[in-house]
Amino acid sequence: MGKLEHPHPAGLLQNPAYSHVVVASGARTIYTAGQVAIDEHGALVGDGDLAAQTTQVMHNVGRALAAAGASFNDVVKITTYVVNYQPEHRMIVGKARAPFFANMTPPASTLVGVAALAMPGWLVEIEAIAVTG
Repeated sequence: MGKLEHPHPAGLLQNPAYSHVVVASGARTIYTAGQVAIDEHGALVGDGDLAAQTTQVMHNVGRALAAAGASFNDVVKITTYVVNYQPEHRMIVGKARAPFFANMTPPASTLVGVAALAMPGWLVEIEAIAVTG
């Protein structure tokens, strides 16, 4: 695991769901591709259910990280893309994502509303950047 620092910028609201800044020191940087709510056979998980899809996406992110010898503890930045984003989606995504960052300072995070993803039925896509020792 690399060394992660989470400075608290003066003048910015401290939100427990994400960090404004993460300073990472380590030997390896890992970038995951955007992960979507499909299983290992390519079947959609959670059709029409943003919470279920977010949970599946986070499991897939975890699998991608593990393949590179990393975990959610090493994540410094995530970007989340939500189809037809509405403000109420933030709570749904946040609640589904929270268990994966439990008992740790969360990474820097960006949420982007998009018109569509690569395939119909996909509601959310998440990519991560991690740093390990």
